[in-house]
Amino acid sequence: MRIGIVGATGSVGSSFVSVCSLFPDRFKVVAVASGSNWGKLSSLAAELGCSAACLVKGIGSGGAFQGRTYWGIGGLLDMIRNEEVDHWAFLASGTDCIPHFELAVRMGIPVSIANKESLVVAGPWILPLAKERDQIRPVDSEHSAIWQCLMGEACPERIVLTASGGPFRDMPVERLRHVTPAEALAHPVWSMGAKITVDSATMANKGIECIEAMRLFGLPMDRVDAVIHPTSQVHGMVLFPDGTWKMLVSQADMRLPAAMALSYPDRLPIAEEIPPLELGQLDLSFSPVDPQRFRAFYLAKEAGTKDGPYPALFVGADEVAVESFLLGRIPFNRIPDVIEEVMGSYRGSAPSSVGDSISLVQEAKEMASRACARLGGL
Repeated sequence: MRIGIVGATGSVGSSFVSVCSLFPDRFKVVAVASGSNWGKLSSLAAELGCSAACLVKGIGSGGAFQGRTYWGIGGLLDMIRNEEVDHWAFLASGTDCIPHFELAVRMGIPVSIANKESLVVAGPWILPLAKERDQIRPVDSEHSAIWQCLMGEACPERIVLTASGGPFRDMPVERLRHVTPAEALAHPVWSMGAKITVDSATMANKGIECIEAMRLFGLPMDRVDAVIHPTSQVHGMVLFPDGTWKMLVSQADMRLPAAMALSYPDRLPIAEEIPPLELGQLDLSFSPVDPQRFRAFYLAKEAGTKDGPYPALFVGADEVAVESFLLGRIPFNRIPDVIEEVMGSYRGSAPSSVGDSISLVQEAKEMASRACARLGGL
């Protein structure tokens, strides 16, 4: 199977590359794309023996790669159209990925998706374009868990995602104002980029993931929830109408959902590489999400409940608020204040297309920038 990876040099991209390397008789990475580091992308493309590579932000020169090169957002669209790829993985963050995800779905190519913005902002218009069931395969560990729990099932009553609670789950709430970027970037379980790591600390990411689950699995927000599970052994749970629960339990290793997305409907023999948890190791303790400590989570759930413009507003506002915190412009505990102000002050209409929704994200960013400038001085 010929694989294309967008976000190939990131942490999730590395997991996909690792799985493909473990099973060279089944998978061949033929096309890769990443943001702005041509040296790293060029080296990876040469190492994997790719036919094509695309640098989405900027133009590179030199490097070890001698295959076909594409540049920019338009170049990535061309690479998806032109290269012979059997399965695309969209693993980069941000709304820039949305047109590429949409194109691959329209072309009928199976896709793995770990780009939250594509589903939250554009999901209502792109998901119906899928030409067959399971053409779109979730890669986030929680959504992969739910997807696997629902295989062969119908009519889930309730979906529950799990969250480690991040580095501040036990910190006194009054101390959150003084959290530093270095502290926020120290996630206890996963190794991720800066934005998603801060989102994990505020639990904005888990709220966004609840909206993702709502989109992917067709349930209203009042039947989608999350719980704190510090050991990150259970990744997702589904309750069925007969009162039966199904849950997925595994090591916290992104190669597992990557392998499931690539090999579906089969499972790869990967247990020697990622040993299963022993029964004696299992910790099935869960606790509710604290509404004072994790306000951003409940704002995201509110955005999902209202739907319309609010998921896009949340995504845009959160992105600017996190960036402002990392740059020292606002304290950590002001991140949900920025999001709440943007959501509460919007007076426009709901988006009616992918383009409208992407524009709304940009509008939310501009509103959030003004809110950060005001709140940062308080």
